[in-house]
Amino acid sequence: MMKRSEEITHQYFTFLDHHIQEVISGTVPEFMELNEIAGELAVSHKHLTDTIKKETGQHPCSFYDEKIIDQIKQMLITSDKSIAEIARIFTYDPSNFSKFFKKMTGFTPGNFRNSNRS
Repeated sequence: MMKRSEEITHQYFTFLDHHIQEVISGTVPEFMELNEIAGELAVSHKHLTDTIKKETGQHPCSFYDEKIIDQIKQMLITSDKSIAEIARIFTYDPSNFSKFFKKMTGFTPGNFRNSNRS
């Protein structure tokens, strides 16, 4: 049987994957805050943070950002959408989008796209 902390961690990751897909598809208008996600999982914000940190060694936000970045990378490589369009899909203002992406990856979205296209 899974420990409660493992269960919360599993539910968090499952929720993130589903939620990010909902944002991409436009089903939900924007990314939820961590405290809202905690509410959806019926735990407190602090309990969610403490549990994820204990189980994984990292803050839950870092996984959230990583998963979003993974989806952005995929879209940059596989789609012909403009970077501004991709920014909008991920609910970012285009200039913030580039800053966020560069902070997380070390590349601008354009550089990343160019270096990963054959």
